[in-house]
Amino acid sequence: MNITGIHRELNDLQDLKYRDMQIKLIPTVEPGSVIGVRTPELRTMAKELLKRGDYRDFLAELPHKYFEENQLQAFIISGMKDLNECMEELEVFLPYVDNWATCDQMSPKIFKKHRKALLVHIKEWIVSEKTYTVRFGVKMLMEHFLDDDYDPVYPAMVAEIRSEEYYVNMMIAWYFATALAKQYETILPYLEQKRLEDWTHNKAIQKSVESYRITDEQKKYLRSLKAARI
Repeated sequence: MNITGIHRELNDLQDLKYRDMQIKLIPTVEPGSVIGVRTPELRTMAKELLKRGDYRDFLAELPHKYFEENQLQAFIISGMKDLNECMEELEVFLPYVDNWATCDQMSPKIFKKHRKALLVHIKEWIVSEKTYTVRFGVKMLMEHFLDDDYDPVYPAMVAEIRSEEYYVNMMIAWYFATALAKQYETILPYLEQKRLEDWTHNKAIQKSVESYRITDEQKKYLRSLKAARI
């Protein structure tokens, strides 16, 4: 499908009330670039384009004009079944990701079968100068390397990240809160030793005590570890 056809389909799916809500939730996106298409409909479009195989011209049209085009691209990449194609398209697209929603909703299924290869790229992403490339790298560590493939070296990698960017620091906090729920004993020292910046440290504790996966006793202790200054 050509770009004109995709724009026409996106506009046909427009929901103005939903658009107004999205604009408030994604402040880094230019309001005029938001059409207002719901996520399930974008996912359906992505699946149809993948099934037909006529998505490559669209993927090459970067940067996109609309937020929904970025979302559509993220969902297409997430559904690719060939690792090499997926990684190639992802590396091209990541520098253009400009908001948390596109970053966080992009999660290639193929990575579950190729975690060793994924890790090589993660190590490059988390040292990028691009905010959402770093965020995506930390997110991939959180999604794929906190269970059977966990290694204590991974939280050490995340703890070393230093950024002035809210959306990077929020993801680091989210990572450590999730890691506490899954690998409590090895993650706890990061908070006891205050190895994160104060704001991120406190946000990780806040998110942890809001989690049902953390016991009441653990929550009480975590609260006692809050940094005095943020």
